[in-house]
Amino acid sequence: MRIGLLTASASRQAGGLFWAMSSLAHRLCQAGCHMEVFAGRDLHSEEDRTHWGQIPLHLLERSGPAAFGYMPGLSKHLLNGQLDLVHTHGLWMYPSVAARGWGRSARKPWVVSPHGMLDPWAVRNSRWKKQLAGALYENRHLRDAACLHALCDAEAVAFRNYGLKNPIAVIPNGVDLPELPSEPACPEWAADLPDGARVLLFLGRLHPKKGLPNLLKAWALQNRLGAAPWILVIAGWDQNDHRAELEGLVASLGIINTVRFVGPQFGEQKDASLRRADAFVLSSFSEGLPMAVLEAWAYRLPVIMTPQCNLPEGFVAGAAVPVDPDSESIRGGLTMLFGLSDEARKQMGERGRQLVEERFTWSVVASEMCDMYRWVLGRGDQPSCVVLD
Repeated sequence: MRIGLLTASASRQAGGLFWAMSSLAHRLCQAGCHMEVFAGRDLHSEEDRTHWGQIPLHLLERSGPAAFGYMPGLSKHLLNGQLDLVHTHGLWMYPSVAARGWGRSARKPWVVSPHGMLDPWAVRNSRWKKQLAGALYENRHLRDAACLHALCDAEAVAFRNYGLKNPIAVIPNGVDLPELPSEPACPEWAADLPDGARVLLFLGRLHPKKGLPNLLKAWALQNRLGAAPWILVIAGWDQNDHRAELEGLVASLGIINTVRFVGPQFGEQKDASLRRADAFVLSSFSEGLPMAVLEAWAYRLPVIMTPQCNLPEGFVAGAAVPVDPDSESIRGGLTMLFGLSDEARKQMGERGRQLVEERFTWSVVASEMCDMYRWVLGRGDQPSCVVLD
């Protein structure tokens, strides 16, 4: 099978979507699929090319408004690729137009992974722009797809609520399981931490949907209650100057001494950051299925997260503390986590690791994705991950 992965960005600029796509593409190659990637060129494309290894990466120049991401040469590249199927990752941009155009011209199927972009919060955000994009091209791209890929059951429900009737393959994201460290981890940002400080880590895009203002307000409330010596470390890629807003809030709340903004963490620094952390938090209003939580569990970290992270398995397994994305609920979650013994937090993290080993490794995910591709192309039976109603 020759599969074309189509996306607006194939670099770290795409956040968790980039890491998910690149990891999955490598595992699909190992499973026997021929993968090619088609994406717009951006500031980090060449720097991040190495993450794709030997997978052909076609970087195309963009033209016009950045929010649309028009790539003049994309349609020609897709038609010349002799692809069996195109898999679009993300919505609301030119790749949606190109995927449908390719499918109609080549008379071949395409698959769409919205990656949480049809969740209710996401659809309401910049609502009129998405209504316009839907009317002009996105709704046809979605409706005519041979299959939609949902990361979880909740996302599949969001597809149906949007009015889509296509087959849906429910396949989660995956992670690679880290090896045991040969020596204690010490990321660059940890050098000036107070002696004995424990670290609650946030790792992800600095974006309003992540609920960081409410997390900071909850942190301020917890600090006023005389909490144990914990430091909140906020690591991630700044989007639309959200970091400046957050830093202003930290100053106004008087919590500068217990909050650190450490910027994006990649490669060895990301690994070291996760190893140095004692717990993880994701207070999002909306997610597809967050790679960050799966990675935290893979590193045996207890997690505080909202139901909107769409990982109810974590609550059932006792690997996460549930909170709503408001400051008072988050404060209660912090109190609960900090009140546990070190051993209880360790056991919570171990339950998360076990959950990832059983359900969220890339080998399992790639196998299900291959089965879905074969079914869409008429080369295999309907897999159990596909639902038709």
